[in-house]
Amino acid sequence: MVKVKIKYFSDDAEKICYIEGKSDWIDLRASEEVTLKKGEFKLIPLGVAMELPKGYEAHIVPRSSTFKNFGIIQTNHCGIIDNSYCGDNDQWYFPALAMRDTVIHKGDRICQFRIFRNQPEINFCEEKHLSGKDRGGFGSTGKK
Repeated sequence: MVKVKIKYFSDDAEKICYIEGKSDWIDLRASEEVTLKKGEFKLIPLGVAMELPKGYEAHIVPRSSTFKNFGIIQTNHCGIIDNSYCGDNDQWYFPALAMRDTVIHKGDRICQFRIFRNQPEINFCEEKHLSGKDRGGFGSTGKK
């Protein structure tokens, strides 16, 4: 089991936890109320900082209901937090762009994260031809 140190920026923050068997993504919540007008951008504080073990990183993405419920999109599409971002004031944020006027309340679940091992060292070997089946060069259908 991997141990992750976590700091909460508020005493009344709902503690996050891993729920075995439900999903291996963990919800994160807004730590303050945020009002956004259509087209506005804001870094929404998530109220936590973590010290990830060496060799691990966290990927932060919106929940499937985030756009439907709040009308916001994550501007970097997938936030990556590496294990060097681990100081006492390294709070995690959700970079949000409002697609409509909206209010996000303190405690609303707006995104989720998962911890991954870092990519292993890779050695690229240039080849004239690859051995796999040619699928047409675009997506799973091969159709443009």
